[in-house]
Amino acid sequence: MSEANIERLKSKTTLKEILEVATEFERTARDFYANLAPKVRKNIRWLVEELAQEEQGHYDLFTRLAARDDIVEQLKAEIERPVSDNKFSDCIQTPNLGENPDDQAVLQYALMREDAAMQQYHALAQSTPSGPVHDLFLFLANEETKHKLELEKVYYEVVHSGGV
Repeated sequence: MSEANIERLKSKTTLKEILEVATEFERTARDFYANLAPKVRKNIRWLVEELAQEEQGHYDLFTRLAARDDIVEQLKAEIERPVSDNKFSDCIQTPNLGENPDDQAVLQYALMREDAAMQQYHALAQSTPSGPVHDLFLFLANEETKHKLELEKVYYEVVHSGGV
């Protein structure tokens, strides 16, 4: 097999593989935020708990979609692997922020993660055919965009203004 063919194959993935990675992305985020909540200061605990709930909701959406019988054939479809895929996949590894995490470090990590999800879901929405998978990626791209904007406001209030 030629080098060009090998590279072409690496650049392709199935929707099933994409859903598996996205589900794991949301699961690790949910677990990370749930475990982090009791360790953060009270002024951002509400936010970390809210993030854990949002990630649980996204995990549930992916899990329900993957279980649907009517999309089995669509999940076999190959699509171009988005450029943002590596950054997104890297987010499955969560940092250890210690027992007393710094508000700024927590918010920076959350912002980075929301940005990676926003980019990935936008790219996936553009590369998937019309149907339930496309609709879910489009919905999540919009959700992550809103979350990122909300986090940027909180970040400004906490880091630049001295607290919420």
